[in-house]
Amino acid sequence: MKKIKEAEQRKLRRKKRIKDKIGRGVASRPRITVFKSNRYFYAQVIDDSKGHTIASISTIEKSLNLGKNIDDVKKLGEVLAKRLKEKNINNLIFDRNGYKYHGLIASFATSLREFGINI
Repeated sequence: MKKIKEAEQRKLRRKKRIKDKIGRGVASRPRITVFKSNRYFYAQVIDDSKGHTIASISTIEKSLNLGKNIDDVKKLGEVLAKRLKEKNINNLIFDRNGYKYHGLIASFATSLREFGINI
């Protein structure tokens, strides 16, 4: 139990350190944050100055019919990039939310970059 609490505390410290470095998202450059559960992958684009979500996407959406593997997360990045292009959003601040930048997180960010979103 103690190891779990220590791991949670380390993740919270990483999260705070990352958020302090990247700053807050504004209307001209909103923040995109990601979350991984055991079954699903979530991402949302947030305008911190207004405090609302501009766009969100997840593998739980029935219309997408995606799982939680690297190929599906790349498709998720492609769909989100298209949604952001429709709203004329090309620049984002990437918040990895305390996760290491590899695997699903890295492939999602790479997919966004491939489809024209500047991170």
